[in-house]
Parts: sequence; C-alpha cells; structure tokens
Amino acid sequence: MYTERNRNYFPLGDSGSTFAAHRFYRPARICFLLVMLMTEKLADKKCVPCRGGVPPLKGTEVEKLHNMVPRWTVVKDHHIQREYKFPDFKEALEFVNRVGALAEEQGHHPDILLAWGKAEITLWTHKIDGLTESDFIMAAKIDRLSGA
Repeated sequence: MYTERNRNYFPLGDSGSTFAAHRFYRPARICFLLVMLMTEKLADKKCVPCRGGVPPLKGTEVEKLHNMVPRWTVVKDHHIQREYKFPDFKEALEFVNRVGALAEEQGHHPDILLAWGKAEITLWTHKIDGLTESDFIMAAKIDRLSGA
C-alpha cells in the first residue's frame, strides 16, 4: 500500500499520489516518452530517393514504422496522412511553407491540403505507388517541425 512514509519504494506512484515526480513516471507517460524518442530517431534519418523496382512496405513492416509516428493514420497500407490544426489561416500557411521547404531539402514531396485553420498532409512514394521508409521519415520530420 502506498503511503507518504514509504513513497520512495513506489517509483511509479498510484492514482492517489500527490507527488508530481511520481505521476510523471507512470507507465503511460513512459510509453509516450519512448514513442517520442523513436520519432526523433526516425526524424534524424534522411529520405532516400526511390528509384522504383522495389515493393512497397506492407503489414508488419508498415506497423513497425507506424508505431514511431502514431499520430499519423495509415490508409490501406498505401499512404499515411495527418491533419494539423491552427488558430487561423496565417499560421497554417506558415506551417505549409515550412513543410514545403523541408520537402525540397529531402527530395520527398507530400500532397498538402491547406484550408483555414488546418493543413492535411498525405505521404506515399509515387514511384512505387505505396509506402517506403522515407514516407515515415518525412512524417517524423514534419511532426518535429510542428512541435508535436
């Protein structure tokens, strides 16, 4: 049983804990931090141009990479997409321009839908009409740009 006297023996705390440090280390928070670290690792990679002739990723390969960018939605193992929300058109446009600059730098260009207060990004490798690791790398880089 958790009490103030023995709090040092319960590093994960419990739902009744009033100690901020203990709440920070709950399993859900640890999982979130691990996902963020994996996303950062993926974002540190460089997109590799696809020359064709390779099969698109499917099944467990997609699932493994998707776990690194969980805020993105995988659609039919063909493409990934995510919607970003903004308080107004100006901020959405500024974000889209940063994504455009990143796309040029990486040589990997997403489909972008810009509307008032939102930007929707869709990624897939057109050359093979499916997903490659570069799509997930680009997704992680875009997440890093957004601060998410």
